[in-house]
Amino acid sequence: MHGFLSSLNNEDGHAPILVGPLIGAVGAVLLGIGAGNDNGGLAVAGGVVLAAGLLAGAFIRHMTMDWEMYRRTGK
Repeated sequence: MHGFLSSLNNEDGHAPILVGPLIGAVGAVLLGIGAGNDNGGLAVAGGVVLAAGLLAGAFIRHMTMDWEMYRRTGK
């Protein structure tokens, strides 16, 4: 996983960091649709996807940006 995220880490932009929030946004939409239509299963699934997106966003940010900064200062 670290190798994959490291290959995405370049100075061309910060697009890899958007993966987690995009997953979270899909989860938020599913949560809203499920709650609005009184569909408990869809609301729960949306909540789980939203939480996974938030955690993935924090993890990807750490692995792509913070890890490189700590690696440089640890020398």
